[in-house]
Amino acid sequence: MATSKLSLENISYTFPDGTQALSNVSLDIRPQELFVIFGPSRGGKTTLLRLLNRLSDLVEGAQREGTILFNGQDIFSRGTDIIRLRRRISMVFAIPTPLPGTIYDNMTYGLKMAGNGKKSLLDERVERGLRQAALWDEVKDRLDTSAFALSGGQKQRLCLARSLAMEPEVILLDNPTSGLDPISTATVEKSLNELKKRYTIIMVPHSVQQAARVADRAAFLLGGEMVECGNQEQIFVYPEEERTADYVTGRFG
Repeated sequence: MATSKLSLENISYTFPDGTQALSNVSLDIRPQELFVIFGPSRGGKTTLLRLLNRLSDLVEGAQREGTILFNGQDIFSRGTDIIRLRRRISMVFAIPTPLPGTIYDNMTYGLKMAGNGKKSLLDERVERGLRQAALWDEVKDRLDTSAFALSGGQKQRLCLARSLAMEPEVILLDNPTSGLDPISTATVEKSLNELKKRYTIIMVPHSVQQAARVADRAAFLLGGEMVECGNQEQIFVYPEEERTADYVTGRFG
């Protein structure tokens, strides 16, 4: 049995207005797998992602129950270094958000903030991160140009590369191809297939079709409840739950 990278035990989450976003969710995510969380809108997918590196802390007055273990340690325990946690469990959002400045500035900002200012280290991390995100060949000759000049697909891969430069253990992806054309989407998906050999990836996909293409394992969330969790074939070809079958075949959603 594979050791869990992340283990969620009876997680519930309620917003300050009383809306319950998650209800008693338990699941294990293994090292070096691409785990997909999918389902209709307002199902709790993004809330679950934000819990995994405690971005949920930014919502004042919300209530959480349950435990999340990262490498066996409770991420909500007193004394947890949240900044370090977010470096180890990095998040890339649906809308790419390059920082003002050059491509090189974007790639090195987090490293410099963490105290890593050595030029040789920065150069090595920049090239490796851009290569891992399948962007190096497109931008290697213009690292000193504005990141805002990149296309939408390139900006999204830059944000992914920027995250990889920090050498996280887990990458959280919230609908990373939502605004991309099919060619850019295929490029990102190909990158993810390579990245999971080194990282644990947890992704909220753009569609059921994308979920079925990229997932090693997947969890179907509906109204904050985890309906079913299993490997790619079980969930998308032979689902055990009728609600899962109805959703993946397009009967609702």
